[in-house]
Amino acid sequence: MTKLTTKIALVTGASSGIGEATAERLATAGFKVYGTSRRGAKPGRRSFEMLTLDVTSDASVETVVSEVIRRDGRVDLLVNNAGFSTAPAGAEESSIEQTRSIFDTNFFGIVRMTRAVVPHMRQQGGGRIINIGSVLGFLPAPYMALYAATKHAIEGYSESLDHELRTRGIRVSVIEPAYTKTQFDAHLLEADSKLDEYRAARTVVAKRVQEAVAGADEPSVVATVVLQAAAAARPKLRYTAGTGARRLRWLRRFAPAGVMDAGIRKEFRLDARAI
Repeated sequence: MTKLTTKIALVTGASSGIGEATAERLATAGFKVYGTSRRGAKPGRRSFEMLTLDVTSDASVETVVSEVIRRDGRVDLLVNNAGFSTAPAGAEESSIEQTRSIFDTNFFGIVRMTRAVVPHMRQQGGGRIINIGSVLGFLPAPYMALYAATKHAIEGYSESLDHELRTRGIRVSVIEPAYTKTQFDAHLLEADSKLDEYRAARTVVAKRVQEAVAGADEPSVVATVVLQAAAAARPKLRYTAGTGARRLRWLRRFAPAGVMDAGIRKEFRLDARAI
């Protein structure tokens, strides 16, 4: 592919896991890919270039997008993947400051990247924005309230944005994976206001999450769906990634609410007391 026909992709959170797998898959498919990471690139051979980016910083976002535009004159695809979660904890066990922190990365980071890239996409007459969401964006889980809230915000923001930008030739999609076998869960932020009342529940839920991640899909499964959305002539707004995610989406849509409620409580070993 020549420089005139090569599409330019920018992938946040690409140092490992889903982001790295996505950047590699896009590069293999013919995109010129810029991956980003807040800590910079770790040593290793990659088929894409890494740039240092902090999605919580307006200046950092503007610098990286401007550098890509300086080099290649366009951005055809933005994949918003950067994000983190707290370890399983009660909703009241995180301070307001910690709550702001997770929203600043997971949600406002996407807003910053979108605001920086969309003007260039409008000027060039088209583009794609793909946001990495989660099944927790449509099916919240107990003791994961803050992470689920950020993913719900991504769902709503993406759907509104797709309506706004579609007439400009820009499409927005959300990828909804379930548990994925990455280092994501090895770097969970511990809640900063823990309460003894939740200790037993935290332990049970954390164990269930570890078991689920151990048997989860590889990041390549999500990367394949990202490429599918990026290459589709008529992209969908939402794509589930993996068998587990598809099953949960189906259950959320068709199963009675009481059945879903009971299933969630059983999955996380919660007591059956009604409130």
